[in-house]
Amino acid sequence: MTNPFDDESERFVVLVNAEGQYSLWPARLDIPGGWRAEGPEQSRQECLDLIEGAWSDMRPAGLVRAMEGEAG
Repeated sequence: MTNPFDDESERFVVLVNAEGQYSLWPARLDIPGGWRAEGPEQSRQECLDLIEGAWSDMRPAGLVRAMEGEAG
């Protein structure tokens, strides 16, 4: 059985949660609670490229806010 996250023939979506974290997700699977699709179904590589371009700060949004509050 092939892992659907590694299957190059699958269609994927990019998911984003409230903390601004990104995830690659097989389009045929239900989107888990707390996540939303960001854009249309695409190839695995297209989704990975989108994630790489969009997710430059790996810290959760809550941590960023807390750190900015400490600095200010």
